[in-house]
Amino acid sequence: MREDWIEIELGKICNINMGQSPPSSTYNDKGEGMPFFQGKAEFTELYPVVKKWCTAPKKTAKVNDILISVRAPVGATNKTNIDCAIGRGLAAITYPFGNNYLWFYLKFIERALDDQGTGTTFKAISGNILKSQKIPFAPLPEQKSLVSKIEQLFSELDNGIANLKSAKEKLEVYRQAVLKKAFEGELTKEWRKKQTELPSAEDLSNQITFGRNKLYENQIKEWQQDLVEWNSKRKQYKKPSKPKKLDVPEPPNSDHENKKWNIPKSWIWTQLGVIAFITKLAGFEYTKYVSYSENGDLPVIKAENAGLNGFKRTNYSKVKSEDVSFLKRSKLLGGELIIVFVGAGTGNVALVPKDQNYFLGPNIGMARPYLNVEPRFLELFFRSNFGKNLMMATAKAVAQPSLSMGTIRQSPVVFPSVREQRQIVSEIESRLSVSNKLAESINESLEKSEALRQSILKRAFSGELLTEKELEACKQDADWEPAEKLLERIHVGEKVKTKNLSNAE
Repeated sequence: MREDWIEIELGKICNINMGQSPPSSTYNDKGEGMPFFQGKAEFTELYPVVKKWCTAPKKTAKVNDILISVRAPVGATNKTNIDCAIGRGLAAITYPFGNNYLWFYLKFIERALDDQGTGTTFKAISGNILKSQKIPFAPLPEQKSLVSKIEQLFSELDNGIANLKSAKEKLEVYRQAVLKKAFEGELTKEWRKKQTELPSAEDLSNQITFGRNKLYENQIKEWQQDLVEWNSKRKQYKKPSKPKKLDVPEPPNSDHENKKWNIPKSWIWTQLGVIAFITKLAGFEYTKYVSYSENGDLPVIKAENAGLNGFKRTNYSKVKSEDVSFLKRSKLLGGELIIVFVGAGTGNVALVPKDQNYFLGPNIGMARPYLNVEPRFLELFFRSNFGKNLMMATAKAVAQPSLSMGTIRQSPVVFPSVREQRQIVSEIESRLSVSNKLAESINESLEKSEALRQSILKRAFSGELLTEKELEACKQDADWEPAEKLLERIHVGEKVKTKNLSNAE
């Protein structure tokens, strides 16, 4: 910090107004009363978006006030462009100098504020914590110059980010075009012409039927062996149940049929539940039997592990194999397809790695093929927009969409021979390998851009952003005075204002 700056608590230079929510009966979406904001959900890059109004506000903010989220997430900021009402999730800060100096500083300390949040249900910070935040307070001309330079650098940075995002969008368009051609049979059209022993569509249907029947026969044999063991151990545990016939999904509905496309004559349309065993960890099983342990040997797969671009490794919760040994259908051996069935990521799919065993956690379904199928083919099919649309055709149309195991089983999927499935995967990956590397490079550049934004703010508020020439220009400004003098003048003005108000009363 520069020698002519001072460090001051936020509450000593700003008016901080903590929000308070009025009764919900005073809310409306008809534009009656004041615009009402409750938290981060309404924020955009600059101003919040009005989604509801309030006819009896308890706390309000003025135009150009800074809005800061004080409840989960903590620290996010926006500015007001209208007089508005604010709820408990927000505080309104009035900065007396009418520039963006404080707004940029609050953006700089956003993560630090979030770290100070407390609470068991959700994080929050109090008004006292907010008021006690220390701010490096610069002379007014320097504040204006810093804001101007930050805005200039951010504008250049934003242009670069916009170009990166545009390039990323074009790569995604290309990726989806490749997947579309792949699952229409176009990428393997010439390959098929050279094959002499590909099965017909009828052969594929028979293979699926045979595979399902064979699996059920094997399950019966395993059950019979389990019965023998159960009897030999004098019936010390629950009698093994006879396996049920394999689930037959509901036929595709009209939405499914409308979303299908033409496929080669040697392919067939089938359903995910016809070619794969689909299950989830039941809610009562999770609450009654699953206990996470730092010493566990099985990482737990959750919805967060199925991202838009496939499997995502995380800091897994873990369980002990012996504690969940009887939940056999929830043990993942690798090669299964996991499907998010509830929440924001509904419909996301990913392939479980084969590097070790895992355990199927909550809010995620699993599809394990009954027969010889290329798992990567299924993953790429349902990661394509066209395959995902087929799965989501039966999703409940609510704020947070959801799928049932039944609707997942119902999802149509194209089914060529296994040889062609593998060829399709090869064709896709050969075309997408370069674009995937480009996408990784773009993502890295975007991450660096955000890091650069923080670097700019760090230099600004440590007094290192302005050049000596720019600092000298600030000192020639008629308004220049050390920050300490500026603060004294503000406080004297406040005392005079308070005294005048007392005399008036």
